[in-house]
Amino acid sequence: MKKFLAFALAAMMVLALVGCAATPAPSAAPTDATEPTQSAEPTDAPEESTDPTAAPEGGEEFKVAIVLGVGGLGDESFNDSMYDGCKMAMADDASVSVQVVEPTEVAEFEGHYMELAKTGEYDLIIGSGFDGVEAVTKVSGLFPEQKFLFVDGDCGDLPNVTSVTFRDHEKAFLLGYLAAQVSETKKIGIVGGMDIPSINMFAAGYEAGAFMADPTVTVERKYVGAWNDTAAGKELALALYDSGCDIVYQAAGGSGLGVFTAAQEKNRMAIGADTNQCLLDPDHVLVSGIRTLNYIIRDNIMAAKEGTLTPGSQSAGLKENGVTYTREGSNIQVSDEIIASVEEMKAKIMAGEITVPYTLEDVETFKSANQGA
Repeated sequence: MKKFLAFALAAMMVLALVGCAATPAPSAAPTDATEPTQSAEPTDAPEESTDPTAAPEGGEEFKVAIVLGVGGLGDESFNDSMYDGCKMAMADDASVSVQVVEPTEVAEFEGHYMELAKTGEYDLIIGSGFDGVEAVTKVSGLFPEQKFLFVDGDCGDLPNVTSVTFRDHEKAFLLGYLAAQVSETKKIGIVGGMDIPSINMFAAGYEAGAFMADPTVTVERKYVGAWNDTAAGKELALALYDSGCDIVYQAAGGSGLGVFTAAQEKNRMAIGADTNQCLLDPDHVLVSGIRTLNYIIRDNIMAAKEGTLTPGSQSAGLKENGVTYTREGSNIQVSDEIIASVEEMKAKIMAGEITVPYTLEDVETFKSANQGA
């Protein structure tokens, strides 16, 4: 009996060892697509199916590639809002998959668009920004069957490109109108990413709105020269606060995050851009200008999947709900009377009673026409 028990025990130990050896080691954890990648190479946002022949739950896979602006994910602004639109599309339709590309330099844009288009794999390629227009225009001509969606830049009437621009000067007008009434120093500022027409559109609307509220308010402008230099954004904002500005509007992408740090250090107010940045610092962010960029991305992805995406140029402003403003989350008190006056201006712009200037040159003409208004 003792010999039998010993033999049985030995046999069980051998079987256990064989079982352990046959058990595969756990695979590496999948990359989280919501985390910014360190490389400019494309990265798959959604997880791939374990069965390469199986269609996604929502039907045949609809593949999207998005080339973000320089600065990448984590800017709490433009790029994050773009990717949020992709996530919304994936949440609405399980057949949608998204590959994210994060360039580190403008010079990389054309190469990324070219490589993505060459594969022929993507049902839609998304790009953005004035600095990417030339690249998309060139690549779309070489691949006429490839569909492109381009936001915040106008590629004209190309047959395979849908361009969506935003009338940012309209929302900036409301921000300036609000800031001029809240300012105690009667001096406000704006930090732009670059001295270019698309950013000066923000500045023009902001200055015109401030003038409309109070002609005695002055507006100072500074430019970072980059979209991903937070330290420079902070230094420029500090200079504006030191010059007497008590409110600074950031229109500088990732660089603009430095404006909020400066506002906190100086205990002054800031204005956010693109997304609700009141939530980043409720005690110092007065208001945020909003682009409904995420919804634009989501809706156009779905239109492309349904075959209803229309090529050509589109414009989205207050009337189309492409831009707006929000104070949700801000702890800074503003009177109901001021908010009502901002809403009145919004209604007049939407009705066409006020035409907001979109260039700095047109601001002086606007001021002359509205002197004493």
